[in-house]
Amino acid sequence: MVPVPRRKNAAANGLTNAEISERLEQVAGLLEAQDANPFRVRAYRAAADRIRGLAMAVGELLAREGLGGLTRLPGIGESLARSIEQLARTGRLALLERLLGETEAEDILTTVPGIGPEMAARIHEQLGIESLEELELAAHDGRLGTVAGMGRKRLRGVVDSLAGRFGRRLSPPRRHFPPPPSDQPTVAELLAVDREYRHKAEAGRLPRIAPRRFNPTGQAWLPVLHTSVAGRHYTALFSNTARAHELEMTRDWVVVYRDDHDGRGQWTVVTARYGPLRGHRIIRGRESECAEHYARHQTESTVQDNLALE
Repeated sequence: MVPVPRRKNAAANGLTNAEISERLEQVAGLLEAQDANPFRVRAYRAAADRIRGLAMAVGELLAREGLGGLTRLPGIGESLARSIEQLARTGRLALLERLLGETEAEDILTTVPGIGPEMAARIHEQLGIESLEELELAAHDGRLGTVAGMGRKRLRGVVDSLAGRFGRRLSPPRRHFPPPPSDQPTVAELLAVDREYRHKAEAGRLPRIAPRRFNPTGQAWLPVLHTSVAGRHYTALFSNTARAHELEMTRDWVVVYRDDHDGRGQWTVVTARYGPLRGHRIIRGRESECAEHYARHQTESTVQDNLALE
């Protein structure tokens, strides 16, 4: 195969149009192999064809018109545009790494300016944070400020960076959990995805991938679920992080990802080991909402039982 020459206007650390198209095709192939929604598979393949046929380098298009230059292309929504932008600017794509089983919590945290590998490892070890959503909550409830080396200036930079990334304006750090952003799925929806994943994984009804991390034998042991709820696309996998292996929680901790036209996010669902929710499945960083969810569910069950007795 003759190598494709790099376009002159490609970003230094990013990819050429041909290379971006190859990555998008790879995503489509992995989604198809993992029984994802066929419409999503076709969307990535169509985007690959669109980028391959562009006369202008994606890096140049972004420099001239920003993300809008991509979303104006037929068939490319905001989520796909952000994926293409990430490839063009950094040469990496979190979705692709996730589908290959390569994602590590520390790698996700280091995408935030001001958090290097050492600080990311410290945050993950001390606070158990594995997603940017959890990092955002920790920055606002005061926990992130307790990590050694996380001074006031660096903390403010993290808050500002995450606010820009999630496209919302946030208040200064405080001691209590902020209310969930309006674009967050409900805990009931996330717990339903977690329940579907664990049920199908236990029944052996999910395709399995061979993660490259912590898998010296190359065994395909990690089940992966692609599912949709009310038009929102989710991917769920057991946590394949160093911390999960260390605590022998790889079959308990479930990481749920959302990546669709209307939004994206990442949440970790675990079984509570302490406190009033002990034994219940909870979403890290959204414990108070989970408590309300279970209390409401218990109340509804009690009402139904009373009605049945009348």
